[in-house]
Amino acid sequence: MIPAMPALAASARRTSTAALRFGRLASMGTLALVILIAGVWASWGSAQYVMLTKGREQGRVKVTRCAEDACTGPYTPLSHGSRARARAVIENTVAVRKGQTYPVVVKPGTDDLVRSGPAGVLYSWVPMGGALLLASVVVAGGLRRTRLAWVMAGSGIALLTAAFVAV
Repeated sequence: MIPAMPALAASARRTSTAALRFGRLASMGTLALVILIAGVWASWGSAQYVMLTKGREQGRVKVTRCAEDACTGPYTPLSHGSRARARAVIENTVAVRKGQTYPVVVKPGTDDLVRSGPAGVLYSWVPMGGALLLASVVVAGGLRRTRLAWVMAGSGIALLTAAFVAV
């Protein structure tokens, strides 16, 4: 046996271990990032109307009828340039109940409404709260960064709890 062989084997083992560790970190980091981007993407669909209200039609809707996926009612404008509508549509969710009046923002070019105010902002970011919870599992297990995972999970739980309380 050649005396140099054990040193080469140990070096190869260290190199392969480092490559596997890098692959795990890269793949889990990418997965966590994709989950968080998906959460922002899902939330931004309605959050943009609720958070960036300057120049948008704002008002109130009194929900008079609810079907399986949508509720309707008369829209009363509150902002300058907004027009009253006899029938406006708001998505039927846990945030909307028949007989109640809600502050809303009109999606541009439609008669569709998005709930505004603090409850609307929190409710629109609920998908991001779920993404934070899911990504925290990936960060803890795949990246082995438990402190960061606890911070992410706590943020997700806080967001979901605040939305639940506000709605």
